[in-house]
Amino acid sequence: MAWALSRSHWRRKSRRSKPDICIVLPLSLILVVVFLFAISPSTDLLGYFLPPTKTLDRLQSATFPCGSETAAGERFLLYAPHSGFTNQLWELKNAIVFAAILNRTLIVPPVLDHHAVILGSCPKFRVNGSSDLLSAVWDHIMDLIRDHRYISMADIVDLSSLGHMRFRMIDFRIFVSMWCGRNLSGTCFGSSCCAMSSNVESSSISSNYCKSLSFGLYENVKSCVHVVQEDCRTTVWTYQQGNDGTLDSFQPDEQMQKRKKLSYVRKRKDLYKSFGPSSDAEMVKILAFRSLFTAPYKGSELYIDIHEAPGDSRIQSLIRDLEFLPFSPEIIAAGKEFVRNKIKGPFLCAQLRLLDGNFKNHWKTTFSELKKKLQSEHEGEKNNNLIHIFIMTDLPRNNWAGTYLESLANDTKFFKVHTLHENDELLVQSFKRFRVLKNITSAHNDKL
Repeated sequence: MAWALSRSHWRRKSRRSKPDICIVLPLSLILVVVFLFAISPSTDLLGYFLPPTKTLDRLQSATFPCGSETAAGERFLLYAPHSGFTNQLWELKNAIVFAAILNRTLIVPPVLDHHAVILGSCPKFRVNGSSDLLSAVWDHIMDLIRDHRYISMADIVDLSSLGHMRFRMIDFRIFVSMWCGRNLSGTCFGSSCCAMSSNVESSSISSNYCKSLSFGLYENVKSCVHVVQEDCRTTVWTYQQGNDGTLDSFQPDEQMQKRKKLSYVRKRKDLYKSFGPSSDAEMVKILAFRSLFTAPYKGSELYIDIHEAPGDSRIQSLIRDLEFLPFSPEIIAAGKEFVRNKIKGPFLCAQLRLLDGNFKNHWKTTFSELKKKLQSEHEGEKNNNLIHIFIMTDLPRNNWAGTYLESLANDTKFFKVHTLHENDELLVQSFKRFRVLKNITSAHNDKL
């Protein structure tokens, strides 16, 4: 969930602790940027997926089998990530819980570009439909392959920390390889992805076939894919709360109903009862959700209210472990290296959202709180030591002119401002080490 500008993130480094921990989260988010520019898949693979428009009508009237024999016996859960990286991370966590509850294999997506796919607004009851959102995700993933910028969410966060016994997952590229019979070994360099995708024999299927069969975009594949139509306008998903089918506390008010001519009624629905044993979707190969983003809103949740599962120790343990999902060791190591070699001492961290959505309307409040915090730190600095501050913001540094950030950066007598850019040498070298490590791991596994 995005934080309001009036609640910018602050963490003060202890002068007694090692100065390489606080920076990990902010640096991790920035390190994602450089990884998105450096993956090197084969552009020839796009011919297998990008849709030839002349075949659209024929595909809509054809009848397809449910995937290849390679995927026999598996049931998958797919979803449509969107918006910024933080939202995508929250969606991944929710998807892991959903997959575990429903005993399905989670299809792990790549990191999408910031706002390349947009949901809309749940509070305003204005969101994109299932087909539009799922189609946009597929098209953007193909863009990532074309632009050599595909990287899995599993390369950014350490999913191995959750343990493989509680839920199953599969890389999106491996899934497409098995499901559609395409060899995607040129799009990935991780050990499991390369090993599995290279073992799949290539077929002559078209792009529209694969897109439709994976995302359920045409009527003729509904026996293979169940696209969940319930969204945040009508549904709040729960688990073991004993309130299946009851009205949610948040409903569109009378004024909104009249102004926008809405007729939505929000109900709380038990996820397991809706899609588990004895449900219509139980045996469907792919259960496809659109957004899995949620946030507290007016005493309820926008879409998902599963914070605990006291009657299911496996899910309860998983929810607890998901509260802190660590970034990959390579990203954490890069953050620590930056602290040791660049900052070299205690420091403050500030995460400032200034351009995204409604946050751009609250610069005055944001800078006021930042200034107040720094003044307090300065007054408490008895030895007049330089105060180091790492700033993570979506406002480019060359646009700081005339803002408090420019004044802060120029106040070199009392403060030292640190930032990172996507072409920073630390990021470039970190990615090279990341890639070498993945290739070494892949080669090692191939020998086993």
